[in-house]
Amino acid sequence: MKGRCGAMFNGIHQWCCAGYLRAWGLLRSSKGQGTTEYAILVGVLVVIAIIAVVAFRDKLQELWDTIANGINSL
Repeated sequence: MKGRCGAMFNGIHQWCCAGYLRAWGLLRSSKGQGTTEYAILVGVLVVIAIIAVVAFRDKLQELWDTIANGINSL
């Protein structure tokens, strides 16, 4: 009787440990995935900002000059 209960407990223990390790692995990979997604998002936003500045360079220069002239006239 003692041997059978010990074997059953051992099986349950192994099953619980395997589930814990599996869940821990998923949790760790999810954090890394979130960080990677934020890094990609920031990179894409930087590229979009650079493209916008290059595309609207003349308008931005005109706006900057207008602001600078307005400040200098104070």
